[in-house]
Amino acid sequence: MRTGTTKATPAHTPFPWTFTTPLYVGSSLNPINSSIIATALVPIATGLRVSVGSTAVLVSSLYLASAIAQPTAGKLAEVLGARRIFVVGIVLVLLGGVVGGLGQNLAMLTVARVLVGIGTSAGFPCAMVLIRRRAEDAGLDAPPGGVLGGIAIAGMATAAVGPPIGGLLVGAAGWRWAFLINIPVTAVAMAMAVRWLPKDPVLDRADRRFRRVADRIDLTGILGFALTMSALVVFLTALPRIAWAPLAVFVLAAPLTVRWELRRTAPFFDFRGLAANGALTRTYLRQGLTLLGTYSVMYGMTQWMEAAHGLSTVTAGLLLLPMGAVSALLSRPLARRNLVRGPLVASAVTMLIGSAGIMLLTSHSPAIALVLVSLVFGVTSAATTVGNQTALYLAAPPDQMGTASGLFRTFGYLGTITSAVIGGIVFRDGASDHGLHILGLVLVGAGLVVLLLTVLDRRLMGREPAASPTRTKTRTEDLRKTRAEDLRGSPVRKTHQGEPPVSTTSLPTLAPERTALLVMDFQNGIVPAVSDSDALVERVKDSIAEMRAAGGSIGYVRVAFTEDDWSAVPENNASFSAVAAAKMFHHEDASTQIDERLTPEDGDIVVRKIRYGFGFTTDLHQRLGARGIDTLVLAGISTSGVVLSTVMDAADRDYRVFVLSDGVADPDAESHRVLVEKVFPSRAHVIDTAALRELLRSA
Repeated sequence: MRTGTTKATPAHTPFPWTFTTPLYVGSSLNPINSSIIATALVPIATGLRVSVGSTAVLVSSLYLASAIAQPTAGKLAEVLGARRIFVVGIVLVLLGGVVGGLGQNLAMLTVARVLVGIGTSAGFPCAMVLIRRRAEDAGLDAPPGGVLGGIAIAGMATAAVGPPIGGLLVGAAGWRWAFLINIPVTAVAMAMAVRWLPKDPVLDRADRRFRRVADRIDLTGILGFALTMSALVVFLTALPRIAWAPLAVFVLAAPLTVRWELRRTAPFFDFRGLAANGALTRTYLRQGLTLLGTYSVMYGMTQWMEAAHGLSTVTAGLLLLPMGAVSALLSRPLARRNLVRGPLVASAVTMLIGSAGIMLLTSHSPAIALVLVSLVFGVTSAATTVGNQTALYLAAPPDQMGTASGLFRTFGYLGTITSAVIGGIVFRDGASDHGLHILGLVLVGAGLVVLLLTVLDRRLMGREPAASPTRTKTRTEDLRKTRAEDLRGSPVRKTHQGEPPVSTTSLPTLAPERTALLVMDFQNGIVPAVSDSDALVERVKDSIAEMRAAGGSIGYVRVAFTEDDWSAVPENNASFSAVAAAKMFHHEDASTQIDERLTPEDGDIVVRKIRYGFGFTTDLHQRLGARGIDTLVLAGISTSGVVLSTVMDAADRDYRVFVLSDGVADPDAESHRVLVEKVFPSRAHVIDTAALRELLRSA
């Protein structure tokens, strides 16, 4: 459990160079290692006396390891601490560099690439977690553009520099330096990380237990994801030959993994959250398809230039150097402006132009033509990195930034793997002009899809992530004004539990797209504790349907404990120490399951809490923020428990709060009456379900 936050100590900027530099270095390790091997495959095959085709495992093994390890590292960073995972990753890269540099056969080199893949996977998601937390501590509403620009260069744009660096290293010192280069780089990265990165909060003893960690990171979900991804990647890399065994594993593992994740309260791969967060899903798809194009150039054109055009390894790498240079030069100024839609449109258009250029190249084309094509894809690389990375920062739930960043990279690797598969298919009879032209045609199709995903995305049309100081100040003043109005309260007439009408003053209008109805503790073990529970459930059920129809969000909160949760409850907790002692409300018991009449649907938010309110032990606040929710409508049992706690917490978090007077209930009728009539009106708008219906209809 995160017990504290690290404040930005420098007075002049929350992001000094001492904070950002190790993040940039760590984030660059994966893309450089991904691409640096491109020019070393032929020398490795010669040196180890194996076929060139067999060295493809050195590419696929790192991609497979990275595709699995990226979101895993992000999840571990969220749970155990980003700095800890960042440092562990650096150690693994160092070990991989040593094993690869001393490797005597293809098996040792494959092990080295897996170690490098796992280790380098920690850099980007950990960096994004640290940046997000530092920005939140500094009170920044907008993403730190300059910092994201540096991550963009380090995280993806540097991939284009890999082939030139690889060509120079391999040509000058031999293929082993494609591995050994990691040793000095990781030594520097380790020194900077240990000295400059802020330490993670100290973990409680309970949080360090294996069962506790395994449950929090959803170890079963991670293993299922790893098995599914491994089978998929092995199947893809075998194409055009059909590998039936991995296909069968994928077909069996995928639905089982999906089923498991859908049943989890806090899953590793949040399918429901991803389905509900269309902006994040489209960001993943754009990233994967665009990297299909850029990596096809880095790998496919490199192979074609060496085999069909007759260029040396060093020359082929140098001809792609402008691609990396343009990408690096454009990334930072674009990111500083926090632009999203413009760069993404530019990315799609330049991908189409570059792909068309590939279709015009022949083995007799002058070197300048090859450079021009690489320059165009350099613009594509910069624009997609900046646009999609900023879109990721804005769309990902803050508490899931590590996992979301890892999945962002995973989709990129799927695009990269697919590029290798397509290259293998079009060049199966040797690298030729005809194969290159087919590759260009495929990339034109991918570019069209990327363009459609961008220009038809309504979320991108009106999004202005670059919050200026004036806009931030105005938003803060609006919130203060809203809170001042709420604190004045509104007159209500006396009511009885389960049936009051409410405020007699005019109510603010509802914007359904920014409103969530929270259905709290309507679970099998609690609903029967209040009188007339059937009528209560039916009223709330109708309100859920009306909120859905209006386009609002539904959030479910249930109280449930794991064994570790029970053991972590201190004796001085008057309420929950008794629950823990009696082993009540186990998270798998029927008593903690949501009433079947109110069953959640796809796209709803479901969280599990272990105290009264929603805010202290769940990520609901962050998930609401990711959807732009600023208004809450509360229904719950009991009024003196979850409802009271949530009203106080939500009001302090500057939500506009509505309490459904006939959608909340308490075993003690007098407590309910006092709270609804005397306490809540000073902090919330107290309405009934009929008034909510009218507000939604008039929205």
